Amino acid sequence: MKFIVSSSYLLKQLQFIGGIINNNNTLPILDNFLFQLDNNSLTVSASDLETTISSKLEVESNKKGSICIPARLLLDTLKTFPEQPLTFTVEENNIIEISSNHGKYALAYASGEEFPNAIELQDPTSTKLLGDVLSTAISKTIFAAGNDDLRPVMSGVFFQFSTEGLTFVATDAHKLVKYTRKDIVAPQASEFIMPKKPLNLLKSVLAGSEEEVTIEYNESNAKFSFENTQMICRLIDGKYPNYEAVIPKENPNKLTIERNLFLNSVRRVSIFSNKTTHQIRLKIAGAELNVSAEDMDYSNKAEERLTCDYQGDDMQIGFNSRFLTEMLNNLSSSEVSLEMSLPNRAGILTPVDGLDEGEIVVMLVMPVMLNS
Repeated sequence: MKFIVSSSYLLKQLQFIGGIINNNNTLPILDNFLFQLDNNSLTVSASDLETTISSKLEVESNKKGSICIPARLLLDTLKTFPEQPLTFTVEENNIIEISSNHGKYALAYASGEEFPNAIELQDPTSTKLLGDVLSTAISKTIFAAGNDDLRPVMSGVFFQFSTEGLTFVATDAHKLVKYTRKDIVAPQASEFIMPKKPLNLLKSVLAGSEEEVTIEYNESNAKFSFENTQMICRLIDGKYPNYEAVIPKENPNKLTIERNLFLNSVRRVSIFSNKTTHQIRLKIAGAELNVSAEDMDYSNKAEERLTCDYQGDDMQIGFNSRFLTEMLNNLSSSEVSLEMSLPNRAGILTPVDGLDEGEIVVMLVMPVMLNS
């Protein structure tokens, strides 16, 4: 088995698919890339058993074969090369030799048959959307997903597809984000929960991509195909909580304010907040928003006054500043609106501008009880 490939082209593909490899694998074979050569087509795969990613590369060869090459060693070597052709040659006694312009490097390989096979999807439903749209949907929601192992359904992003649009939801019970696209529809209604790890990889590789992504899914697995790459992953099993029930419908008090102004104020004031609760207080009256925080233990306190557009009754409400900062950071609009009903009910944060046609973003943040 022998093939020639460009060093930077190979590195780019391997860096993406290598993102799925765990640092401590239960099966030693998962520390390797699987190389499957079929004449001038090389398929490289990596897996953590839950998710398998494979990429097809064009190489110079007329041979066939499959081997497993240690991922860390190969990546560390490729990172040091300037752009040049590399020749991979399988020698006897399980050694593969890489020849560059200036040297030769030999490493041990394992048989390709030891590598676990990727799952085949049975009777999948499929939906197509632009790579950049999927990347945006993931970025807008994934930060709100939980990390609680006892509630695995809330540790992923909920994909809800219908003939009226696509909805992506994430929540950790303190904050919730619902991202909807009315301009893209699925052939039939279906829903599934995607784990965070494969989504983070998709988010980075698809950002700004004009390529079409095909999502195929059934009860237990989902497959994402784009360009020459395929990702198959196991879905999170379980029923997603009824998120619509927690979004308050009647919110008579509406605050509209410049996003950056509000974000920077919350950031500054929160430095003086209690280090356990991160609590900040919003006091709104007329066209004035008062943002304050206090840490009784250290006698630290801060207060800022901002002008805003407000319709509703005067009110005071407390929020965890970290959640508020994360949400404001994640929006790209110049103005945001915060709708509230009562100090003990969730606040709804939405962008006022900067959305595409058919794009809807709703963020919900739970209040914290104020100490009077």
